[in-house]
Amino acid sequence: MKKFLYTSISIIMTLITFLVAVPSWAATSSDLEKKQQQLEEEKNKLETEKSNLQNEKNASQNALNEANSNINSISESQSEVGDQIDEAQATITDLLTSINLIEIDISNKQTEIEKTQAEYEAAKEQEETLYNAMCERIKFMYEKGEMSYAMILMQAESINDILNKATYVEKLYEYDREQLGKYVTAKNEAQEYGEQLEEEKSELETSQYELEEEQAYMEELLAQYEAQYDNFSVQLTQAKQSAAVYTAQLQKQTEELKQLQASIDAKQKEVDAAAAEVSSAKAAEAAEEKAKSESESQTTTTTTTNNTNNSSNSSGNSNKTISAPGSATGQNVANFACQFVGYPYVAGGTSLTEGCDCSGFVYAVYKSFGITVPRTSFSQAAYGTEVSYANAQPGDVIYYGGHVGIYIGNGQIVHASTAKTGIKYSSATYRTIITVRRFL
Repeated sequence: MKKFLYTSISIIMTLITFLVAVPSWAATSSDLEKKQQQLEEEKNKLETEKSNLQNEKNASQNALNEANSNINSISESQSEVGDQIDEAQATITDLLTSINLIEIDISNKQTEIEKTQAEYEAAKEQEETLYNAMCERIKFMYEKGEMSYAMILMQAESINDILNKATYVEKLYEYDREQLGKYVTAKNEAQEYGEQLEEEKSELETSQYELEEEQAYMEELLAQYEAQYDNFSVQLTQAKQSAAVYTAQLQKQTEELKQLQASIDAKQKEVDAAAAEVSSAKAAEAAEEKAKSESESQTTTTTTTNNTNNSSNSSGNSNKTISAPGSATGQNVANFACQFVGYPYVAGGTSLTEGCDCSGFVYAVYKSFGITVPRTSFSQAAYGTEVSYANAQPGDVIYYGGHVGIYIGNGQIVHASTAKTGIKYSSATYRTIITVRRFL
């Protein structure tokens, strides 16, 4: 009975517990649903935030990519600007070097002119002194009635007097001849110094023209670069320093080349003199053999004929015909250019026959071969390929700073020199060489 009672009580208590727990379980489910809904909303919100964040990330990445691109572009631009500044500095350095050398050439030429002027005046004074002395001598002889050496002899009173007067006449003749020779020599020297003086003055005038051309071009470039680059004043200072160094180096190198060329020329003269001696000896031997078989009249006729032929050839050179350029080779360029020696120099001109300046001469010569080269000397100095003077070949263009000439070999150039001399030959080292350019 008790056992049954305890079992019933246990069942009742379990049932009561179950009935009490049911409402609590229902409340938790609702809360869970609400919580689930809240979590889903939070999830959606997070997903929205994620999406927004991803969009922002993409935008940031795009901005970063664009920024990197801009950085690269700026770096490239800076590099290009740096290259341009370096190029500008190099250009100005070259121009300053050229101007420095022209100014030095002008200064040297002014010194040469002063020296030549003094020599010319001294020679002219000597000429006038000797001329006046001869006039006084003639006047004295006229006043004394001694107008000829024959009259002096005719006035002799005896054989001894004749011998004495003959000795006197001989001495007098030697004296007069010596004085006349001195006068002729002084007159020729004065004329040579005068011509040299005029040529040097013309060279000075041309150098001053070339200097003005280079300075005007440099001022134009300086204005352009100063407008482009903020720190160009620093670059200009560096360019001036570099130009000073290059100027000194080029002067030294050109002086060494000039001395070397002078040694070569001196040696060539020795070779030519030896060859002339050999030729003269052979000619003398041939003439001696010929004299044995021919009469004196035949020899005279032959000599006259030879002289006539030589004179004819000389006359023909003054009326030479200009040959066609031929194929574009350095030697042909040099040969063609040499045909215009003697034609006039005209500032700014490009005509080989009517007149041209130095760069106009180079421009016109190459144009004749169908080759277009820059018009100005400074532009020609940067055209083509640079070669050393030691490796210079006919047809190469040598730039001296405001002036150019065409190398023809054997240490010589042909160039439009000055208004006084026109197109002529000169030593390749007559001025400081800046660069040698090959256009072919």
